[in-house]
Amino acid sequence: MRVLGIDPGLRNMGWGVIDVAGARLTHVANGICHSETGDLAGRLLSLHAQLTAVLARFAPDAAAVEHTFVNKDAVATLKLGQARGIALLVPAQAGLTVGEYAPNAVKKTVVGVGHAAKVQVDHMVRLHLPGVVIAGPDAADALAVAICHAHHVQSSGRLEAAVARAAVSKVGGARR
Repeated sequence: MRVLGIDPGLRNMGWGVIDVAGARLTHVANGICHSETGDLAGRLLSLHAQLTAVLARFAPDAAAVEHTFVNKDAVATLKLGQARGIALLVPAQAGLTVGEYAPNAVKKTVVGVGHAAKVQVDHMVRLHLPGVVIAGPDAADALAVAICHAHHVQSSGRLEAAVARAAVSKVGGARR
């Protein structure tokens, strides 16, 4: 399975692509979509075009986006939300299911602590993906989102398999 992680931002939208084979994670690519200066509509269009090109190039099977946090500046939060809309829209247009994760959930999955610093996230991403060259902090966060999604999908699959085994066992036990 190939997973695209996205760290939404209006100025810098990080992205990271990993391949998942069982418990093995492999780095494919990462980068940052930079919006052009100008009006908001033009910046959003630029992010849309860049992220669409990433999807076309790497053909992920799934995508995940980090939730944005609300800060004291309502205007900045609204603009960030619009960039997040692009991060959700582009994979959806490609027919992908998009997972969404709170920043604390991503940090807890990747680092083991929900309030980890960016430096800790970067360090743990490098441990999960040996030899990776990270394009910047936004790309590191996006790779962390992809890793988080991979772990949640794997856990969900194991849970579903266990429930299915239990159901078969119960049916088999009832027949005896």
